[in-house]
Amino acid sequence: MPRTKSDTVFLLASAAWPAFLVDGGGTIRHANQAAIELFGPKLETDSTMLSALWTEQAESAEQFLARCERSGPAVVPLKLLGKGAAVILFSAYIAAFNWEGEKRLIFQLHDWPLTPVENKGPAPDASMAHKQKLDCALQLARSVALDFNNALTSILGHASLVLSKMEPGHPLRSSLVEIEKAAEKAAEVTNQLSAFSRTDKEVPAVAAANLNAVLRRVIEVFQRSHSALTWSMDLESRIYSARFDEAKVQQAIVKIVENAIEAMGDRGQVIVATRNLDITAVTHDGTVRLEPGSYVYSEITDTGRGIEPEILPRIFDPFFTTKQGHRGLGLAWVYGIITNHGGGVAVSSQAMQGASVRIYLPATKKVVVEGATGIEDLRGEQTILMVDDEDLVLNMGRTILASFGYQVLTASSGTKALEILSSHKSPIHMVITDLVMPQMSGRELVEEIQQASPGLPILCTSGYIRGPANQNPATFLQKPFTSQELLSRVKQILTAVEAT
Repeated sequence: MPRTKSDTVFLLASAAWPAFLVDGGGTIRHANQAAIELFGPKLETDSTMLSALWTEQAESAEQFLARCERSGPAVVPLKLLGKGAAVILFSAYIAAFNWEGEKRLIFQLHDWPLTPVENKGPAPDASMAHKQKLDCALQLARSVALDFNNALTSILGHASLVLSKMEPGHPLRSSLVEIEKAAEKAAEVTNQLSAFSRTDKEVPAVAAANLNAVLRRVIEVFQRSHSALTWSMDLESRIYSARFDEAKVQQAIVKIVENAIEAMGDRGQVIVATRNLDITAVTHDGTVRLEPGSYVYSEITDTGRGIEPEILPRIFDPFFTTKQGHRGLGLAWVYGIITNHGGGVAVSSQAMQGASVRIYLPATKKVVVEGATGIEDLRGEQTILMVDDEDLVLNMGRTILASFGYQVLTASSGTKALEILSSHKSPIHMVITDLVMPQMSGRELVEEIQQASPGLPILCTSGYIRGPANQNPATFLQKPFTSQELLSRVKQILTAVEAT
């Protein structure tokens, strides 16, 4: 019986420890290479029963599986038959889940290779056992982040697309805005989980970015759900270029705006301004020390209740908060994001007279070329091939791109993508591919395309890993993304190709 897609998309396929999936009937549906090496080639098929690995224990394999389905995730000692009928003792992490309506149990086996229990060899090193369990936890975190990011990409993409087409006075608009905000909040959590589970901790390369564009996106979202407030924007018309992680700086700005809204309640005004700064001598703004150079500067001012003088010096302290039930990490997070980019954050306020938050980011005196700003300016008619092993993402991408005039082809694997590229009769102008896919990875697909069609532009996406080190950051899009982020990046890449 051929394996289904849900069985072949096995996120522990490359794990260093043995792992396999068992269906509700006790059949081992998929095993990674480490498991095959330990238990033999019988795990390469999808017809081997767990009972074939079972030893004489207190309960049968069938009873054990039924108990695991009821009890939830657990770490248990387990004796299984390895190659040569050797009985091997494992510390097994077992978890039950439903995938596409079918029951599955995932087995992850640790503390191996142990001496067969019949021989009285030395106990495994405790530190190695601890490392293996930590690796297991990190791998599970990566798996959750990948799946959750794909779901959020679909939710956020569809919600932002409908909002872009919906009239401002539509009765369901506020509900859709809340869906979009909830998805963005969930995306923040998922990105933190991804960052925790990564084994590579180097700072990624970032492309030159437009602070005006980030502010416009944020304010547009809040205007939808807080239309009773007055919103004013005074943006530098020829803003300097700065290198920063757009997603992280956007998160910082969201926190600042959320605080401003909370300080005002139902009435008030938010004023957002940007400016270019050229400093020739060391300059101070409150506690911020600015070295000589060029900066882009943003100030977000509100007319709320302000900050008490005795509280103001502590607002960036981690876990300091005046709000019941809050964790006190909002402004500390803002401070961390901006200072990690080499910038600074200053706040001034007086009680009952509002507050002003100023962000400084190092920049170059190269003016950003403003691209398309209106949603309708993002239309196109080129043919785009989108590659992803997750149907939710493919359907979302096809819907968004097609609704803006693009001709969209889809492929659920790298192999299928190459077949389409070689057989499609009319030109394909761009490829969008996920980097994490089973069998042929996105990186392998990119290499194949670059060899066959060196000039074909490629946009890489991922909810977990970063783009290759030698990749232009402008050709990488982090999941989850909104419809406008996808359309803007596609338009940017295609426009650059046309200009060359």
